[in-house]
Amino acid sequence: MATIERFEDLEVWKLAREFALDIYKITGNDNFAKDYRFCGQIRASAGSVMDNIAEGFERDGRKEFMQFLFIAKGSCGECRSQLYRALDVKYIDKETFDCYYEKSIIISKSLSKFIKYLKESDLKGNKYK
Repeated sequence: MATIERFEDLEVWKLAREFALDIYKITGNDNFAKDYRFCGQIRASAGSVMDNIAEGFERDGRKEFMQFLFIAKGSCGECRSQLYRALDVKYIDKETFDCYYEKSIIISKSLSKFIKYLKESDLKGNKYK
């Protein structure tokens, strides 16, 4: 595996960034945008996925990085739950829900695989060289 020097090079971070932008776009519709608290909550959880990947990477330690990846995975699940709520209150249609639900599953699975890789790796991180 190639050495990653910046979190911006991580494929899972790129997916999470795209997902956060998608959530911002769908929450811009009239009904969603008027529900300020819910709109802010789903946007925050989507942004938290990419932000926690970045923060964990910058900590320079494998165990801390894994902890932040677990937090990112939790935020991804939180956002997926909020997509259900958005569907239930008719802020989004079923087709939109299905699209973003699938994207969240892909990110969650990618995070799980990355965590597994790090657990099995001998890498310690720059902190511990």
